[in-house]
Amino acid sequence: MFTGIVDAVGRLDAVALNNGVELRIKASYKGVKKGESIAVNGACLTVERVVKGAFTVHAVATTLDRTLIGDWRKGQVVNLERALRAGDRFGGHFVQGHVDGVGTVERVAESGDALLIDVRVPAEVAETTILRGAITVDGVSLTVNALPSAGVVQVSLVPFTREHTTLGTLARGNRVHVEADVLGKYVRQLCRSER
Repeated sequence: MFTGIVDAVGRLDAVALNNGVELRIKASYKGVKKGESIAVNGACLTVERVVKGAFTVHAVATTLDRTLIGDWRKGQVVNLERALRAGDRFGGHFVQGHVDGVGTVERVAESGDALLIDVRVPAEVAETTILRGAITVDGVSLTVNALPSAGVVQVSLVPFTREHTTLGTLARGNRVHVEADVLGKYVRQLCRSER
């Protein structure tokens, strides 16, 4: 379980096809352990090896089917978050690290000190997303600022988020991982089972 509060930005130091995709990620983390879960651009991955200044994770076929990880290349920067521990502050929202799909940035616009980003999301994400609810974009917990049109979610980035995550560099046409609010998914399922 995660909160969507990115605690580091890492860089892909190596990307290898190995019955899936193996990534070596350089990060400022201390004390990373084998078997620990780390969200990489919102996808929960398990640490396989720890090397000086970096760690490796492996993305299997099912993860590759619903993420962009298969397109990643050496040098790319990624948002990172270590799994929530009991007693940690909870600053974002409940994030499972189970990417629901890929969204596409349709518009980026400055609005005062905020950066507004419109993302076209998969139907299953759109149907559980509400105004001022939560959504995760590339692992970052964000509030839904507006729903400008069917299937489009607008988020508003504050300066801190722009500076401390990869989202400040997004441009029209970029693709991103999206995870719908888990509460919305449970409500949708309960409503379907009532029919």
